[in-house]
Amino acid sequence: MALNKLRQLDQNSLGVTLPKDDLRIEGLLDENGNLRDEHHIHIRHVDDGEWRLELVRRAMNGRSL
Repeated sequence: MALNKLRQLDQNSLGVTLPKDDLRIEGLLDENGNLRDEHHIHIRHVDDGEWRLELVRRAMNGRSL
């Protein structure tokens, strides 16, 4: 299991990196390994020390799928 460091982003938020291999499998990266398009993630706190991240897929009209 890989460990990822929690980082201070600004005064009100922290961040964690996601492995590019996992993002590539999801089709979120282009052929050069750069993020393709704009994506949003819904983060939900589910239990002590546990969060769930879910990619929000959008239809062409901008509505959530």
